[in-house]
Amino acid sequence: MDAVRLIVTSRRALATGGGVPDLLTEVWQAQALAQAIGSRLALVGPPQLRDEATGLADLAGHGIGVLDRTPLDSGEPRAARLTELGDTRACLMHLGGLLGDVGIALVGIACAADDEATYWSCVEAIDAAEEARDRVRDMLRKLADREAAPPRREAV
Repeated sequence: MDAVRLIVTSRRALATGGGVPDLLTEVWQAQALAQAIGSRLALVGPPQLRDEATGLADLAGHGIGVLDRTPLDSGEPRAARLTELGDTRACLMHLGGLLGDVGIALVGIACAADDEATYWSCVEAIDAAEEARDRVRDMLRKLADREAAPPRREAV
């Protein structure tokens, strides 16, 4: 499935999340999708984005790890359905929005947390989501810079 479609599906699921367990599951799903997109960009994306894409995958993986929660259903993660990235710019713009939604959801969960462990896990996951979003912004800037640069002329 196309990355943008999966991102839109994740954003909708986060928006309609429900209780804390459901929201944490959707945050996990979103972070897994960000990790998969970062990994795919690192392998087949534009060469100038590959380092940032590797960092994005690592940060999203950290966000998954601090939550220590797998999806409630036993099916495969939404990210496993990723088959193509499509337009890199559109993919990154949508992914940045998803990571922003993840941060907002985690703030709400942290504010309502009954225990310190959940609170601090959310804080660490918020940091990972924000750093991942920063990587996405950096990649979008690099794409814009590449498009704005005048074409290179070959020597005659």
